[in-house]
Amino acid sequence: MSHALHWQKSTFSDGGEGNTCVELAAAPDTLRLRESDAPTTQLTTSIAPLTHLIRGIKAGRSTAR
Repeated sequence: MSHALHWQKSTFSDGGEGNTCVELAAAPDTLRLRESDAPTTQLTTSIAPLTHLIRGIKAGRSTAR
């Protein structure tokens, strides 16, 4: 069964042409992220890793080296 995703943009998006933000959608047992200018490329994750990433970003930490 196919599940239609409801994509949400951040309230911090700059309101440009609609292609300047990351979008998030909830799917059964997962979360999906995509960049609005490349909507066919999606990252699938779950709540715990995404929460960890967001908390790290807010704290000014980066795991990328």
